[in-house]
Amino acid sequence: MTTDKDRVWIFDTTLRDGEQSPGATMSHDEKLEIAGLLDDMGVDIIEAGFPIASEGDFAAVSEIAKNSKNAMICGLARANFKDIDRCAEAIRHAEKARIHTFIGTSPLHRAIPNLTMDEMADKIHETVTHARNLCENVQWSPMDATRTEWDYLCRVIEIAIRAGATTINIPDTVGYTAPAESADLIRRLIETVPGADDVIFATHCHNDLGMATANALAAVAGGARQIECTINGLGERAGNTALEEVVMAMKTRHDIMPWKTGIDTTKIMHISRRVSAVSGFNVQFNKAIVGKNAFAHESGIHQDGMLKNRENFEIMMPEDIGLSGTSLPLGKHSGRAALRDKLETLGFDVGDNQLKDIFVRFKDLADRKKEVFDDDIIALMGIGEGAEDAHLKLITLRVACGTGGPAEATLVMDVDGEQKTAIERGDGPVDAAFRAVRALHPNSTHLELYQVSAVTEGTDAQATVSVRLEEDGNIATGQSADTDTVVASTKAYISALNRLITRRQKLGTGGDKREVSYKDLT
Repeated sequence: MTTDKDRVWIFDTTLRDGEQSPGATMSHDEKLEIAGLLDDMGVDIIEAGFPIASEGDFAAVSEIAKNSKNAMICGLARANFKDIDRCAEAIRHAEKARIHTFIGTSPLHRAIPNLTMDEMADKIHETVTHARNLCENVQWSPMDATRTEWDYLCRVIEIAIRAGATTINIPDTVGYTAPAESADLIRRLIETVPGADDVIFATHCHNDLGMATANALAAVAGGARQIECTINGLGERAGNTALEEVVMAMKTRHDIMPWKTGIDTTKIMHISRRVSAVSGFNVQFNKAIVGKNAFAHESGIHQDGMLKNRENFEIMMPEDIGLSGTSLPLGKHSGRAALRDKLETLGFDVGDNQLKDIFVRFKDLADRKKEVFDDDIIALMGIGEGAEDAHLKLITLRVACGTGGPAEATLVMDVDGEQKTAIERGDGPVDAAFRAVRALHPNSTHLELYQVSAVTEGTDAQATVSVRLEEDGNIATGQSADTDTVVASTKAYISALNRLITRRQKLGTGGDKREVSYKDLT
């Protein structure tokens, strides 16, 4: 790695920390797709997963390591030899590989494995040394660093550097710190810890108090030269530093933040949409950079100002993040060539077989809508029905509703190859449809999230529905889009059930059981 003082390395952890968001679990193919997009946009380091967590995580990290063209591939490991060995095995095919090992160093986190300060210091020396013997590039993190005693933090960082760590990451694990503290902490560590000049300091910020982006940029001002972040700010609890926010902040305000990254910002919008689709986490309309309203202007004063000079109310060009400047609709008479051209304009590169499948769905949608806009096309691309795990398939659904009485749903569904029918009543059309699904596939799931959003305007707009289900501690999200909200809701519900069924089958064979705990730390 270069030591250019103005270069900031982008470490993306969407596939690790981002995937730890409840319900955001991605399939193997989805992880490979997102990793490819991250690699293509110029991310420097991709934290591909937690190899010891499950066979699925190990397989995904290993496959990503084999396929990476430019990015360094990193795996996460707790502070024990078993984790580190498993991580080294997963990343061994990468042209550029990194082991990231961590342990909680604050008083609260030291109590979890019940280690004294000296015992933890010894463990840090042993495990970082072991990791460095297996991989030339080792990152070490003192989890909950911002709540760790100053003297002890300096002590363990020095130990990690002497043991061979090449990157020292300072995590604000619970989003506790503030920007001035973030900058000061990094600056003081670089000035105080022996050997600090020989390593890269990194920052990993959570957004519990809404300051993740500010804290990350402040840390860079203090001397950090690696930012850990995720697409759309995905992550545990309130999320992580959003990649798109720190990258565009440095690009737009280069006058006061004179640092550079290797990110191709024109790829941002496309990967944001894909991460939203595969994770089931919709991007809020007023989200910075990638929200639907980020470049929208409704106020008359704003519109007038935009017509005179777009710089009156826009500090970034939409094209800089890959956002199409136009939204010319397609119709039912549009052909494959027009659809392919539109997809390419929106940033999608599709093969002939994929185009054939999309064209069929496009024609079906165009028959039900007068005009098919850009956002409709994006919805067609982004919403999958879980065909690879299709134990349940919706065949037909008919719902009858009346004023003052219950709704009645007649559902025909394919259940593992057998066609079954159910007629159920509910408080409303969606409730009736869900009851019909449960009648044909009995389950004990708890509905944690049901969210509907219109893709475009108008009474014929597609509805995108997200459903999150929980069953015995397992969480799965399903999404679907349709001009009929009840149909979209039922498909999303079925998609989530399919994911839970597949996960349960893997658990039964030991294929995807997570073991993320502190049980092996001592």
